[in-house]
Amino acid sequence: MGISTSTYYYRPKISRAERDKRDADLRDKIEHVQGEYSCYGYRTIKHQLERTQGIVVNAKKLLRIMRKHNLFRQIKHGFIKTTDSDHAHPVYPNLIKGKEITDINQVYVSDITYIRILTGFVFLAVILDVFSRRVIGWALSKRIDHSLTLEALKMAIEQRKPKPGVIHHSDRGVQYACKEYVSELKNNGFQISMSSKGNPYHNAYAESFMKTIKNEEVYLWEYESFTDVIDSVPRFIEEVYNRKRVHSGIKYLPPVEFEAMLKNNEQKKELGQVILKISD
Repeated sequence: MGISTSTYYYRPKISRAERDKRDADLRDKIEHVQGEYSCYGYRTIKHQLERTQGIVVNAKKLLRIMRKHNLFRQIKHGFIKTTDSDHAHPVYPNLIKGKEITDINQVYVSDITYIRILTGFVFLAVILDVFSRRVIGWALSKRIDHSLTLEALKMAIEQRKPKPGVIHHSDRGVQYACKEYVSELKNNGFQISMSSKGNPYHNAYAESFMKTIKNEEVYLWEYESFTDVIDSVPRFIEEVYNRKRVHSGIKYLPPVEFEAMLKNNEQKKELGQVILKISD
C-alpha cells in the first residue's frame, strides 16, 4: 500500500472524558459479572465478558480498572477440622500423583466441608470428575459421618454409571476409610486412592471447589437453618457451578458444556487435545 508501519497502526487519541466514560462502562460490566461470580479473577472475567456479552477487552486494561476501583474481593478465612485420620481402618496409596487424564470417568475426587448456621454446622460432601471439574455427587447433613459421604458416592454412581477401573481419590478421613464406604467402592469396581497424611494439596481439585462454593455462595449469605442451606447450596452446585461458571482449566467453559463438547466429535476437534496432568 506504500504506507509506513506506524501509519497503519495509528489510532486517533481519545479525550480524557471519553476514556473515563469507557472505563466507567467497563467497570459496570465487571461488577455485573462479579454480582454472579464474586471471586472471578481478572483473567476469568475477561473470558466471561467475551463469552456472554461479546466484549473483547485487553487483560491489562481490566486489571488496571479492577485495581483502581478496588474490585478484588477480600476473602474470608476460617477453619474447622473435617478430616479425622486417627483411625484403625486401612489406608490406600496415592494413585493419582503425576497421573495424566485424557477423558471423563477416569478420576473422581471427594471432600467434605462445613457450612455455619445459627445453631451449629451443616456438612457438605462432594464428588467431582477431575477432568471436567463437574460435581457429580453431593450430600448435605447435620452429621459428619459415613452416611454423608455414602450418599454423595451413590449419587455419583447413579449419575455416571462408571465402568470398573475409575480411581476414587480422597483424604484419609474415617468417612472415606470406613468399611461401609470402602465396600461400596469395591462393589462398583473403583480403584481406591488416598492423599498423604496431612497434605491437602494431594486433593487440590476438591479443595478448589470447596474454596469456590465458600467464596461465591456460602460467605455471601447468613444461613439461619438447615432448610436455608438446602434451598441454596444445591442450586449453586447444579445451576451455577456445573452449568454457568467458566473454568480456566477447561478452556473457559462450564463443566456441563465442556462434557457435551467431548461427546460431539466435531466440537471435540475445536477443543484440541486436552490432557490434564495431576501435579506431583
